[in-house]
Amino acid sequence: MIAMWALLFSIISGYLIGSISFGIIAGKVLRGIDIRNYGSGNTGGTNVLRVLGKKPAAVVLAGDVLKGAASVAAGFYIGDISCAVLGGAAAIAGHTYPLYFGFRGGKGAATGFGVILALVPDATVIALVIFVLTIMFTRYVSLGSILGAASVPVSVFLLDKPLSILVFSICAASFVIYRHRSNIVRLYKGQENKLRW
Repeated sequence: MIAMWALLFSIISGYLIGSISFGIIAGKVLRGIDIRNYGSGNTGGTNVLRVLGKKPAAVVLAGDVLKGAASVAAGFYIGDISCAVLGGAAAIAGHTYPLYFGFRGGKGAATGFGVILALVPDATVIALVIFVLTIMFTRYVSLGSILGAASVPVSVFLLDKPLSILVFSICAASFVIYRHRSNIVRLYKGQENKLRW
């Protein structure tokens, strides 16, 4: 049985890693701005792409994915699957409510992708395919994120993964979709911004 300190350490380390907001850092370093005051107000790669350009967006996206995966890896190093799942969940929370930036962060899609990638790579491939195809056919990044997130619990269930991962995937997907609620309203009204190639 995993000691309580290992579970607690996984949560704290995951949250602190997740709180590193690469979008905010990129905005301050490259333009001296708070990216949250521009575009959609989000700190993720899509808004960074619109405000700062392709290269900063690629770096931010990679950083957000890696911090999710790193939090899971730290959990595995400390303990077992329980520590890894809790560390990943804490990373998503940290990205969304970052300690270092006034608890106002992103929507958790890329960080969640990194967590799922480290936990269940095969389910992640399915989610990635859905994400890419959705964007290719609709040019809505938000819709791709929503459908990709929704596919994860289904894939985890069909692939017969451990119960802890299934529960986490349901909670994480629900959280990511909830964070996209304003996008859902804009999609319904036909007011959501499309990605320009």
